[in-house]
Amino acid sequence: MGANGRMANGEWRMVSPPPTIRHSPFAIRVLLAVLTLLVCLAPVQAVEPGEILKDQALEARARRLSQELRCVVCQNQSIDDSNAPLAHDLRVIVRERLVAGDSDTEVLAFVEARYGSFVLLRPRLSAQTVLLWLTPLLLLGGAAAYLMRARRRPDGGRAQTAPLTPDEQRRVAELMSEPGSDRSRR
Repeated sequence: MGANGRMANGEWRMVSPPPTIRHSPFAIRVLLAVLTLLVCLAPVQAVEPGEILKDQALEARARRLSQELRCVVCQNQSIDDSNAPLAHDLRVIVRERLVAGDSDTEVLAFVEARYGSFVLLRPRLSAQTVLLWLTPLLLLGGAAAYLMRARRRPDGGRAQTAPLTPDEQRRVAELMSEPGSDRSRR
């Protein structure tokens, strides 16, 4: 058969085009899934071009510090990821402090003094945060103690029942042997 659909005996035959990615629903779904994954995993950063420092080393430090500071408006985003005006102000403060020559710990201490320990995404262990840090351990310990106690019970937590008295055994036998009972029909 030739390229135009003509067979060797001279007859014409209709030739369908080869399947392309456009014709495959599976390929389209895979392509959409990959694109969605790429969009979701792409780093989102709200740092504006005017904020970026010319010194690359200082800018890298600023980015690292911005990842450790919480946007108090968004609450669970770092100031590096937030578009809130307060996050912009905090990014500017971090960069100003770095240009002034402060160390990373001094910058974090400065921001923490102004906004409180809530601004830190990873709060330090202190008297105020000890319960925050120990709560998961306390819950895990409590669950383990409960499971150990439940496992040690010989009856598995079920209530103990007394054996039937002879009168009760006789009554059960009568009920089982009555012609109208469900047991006698089976």
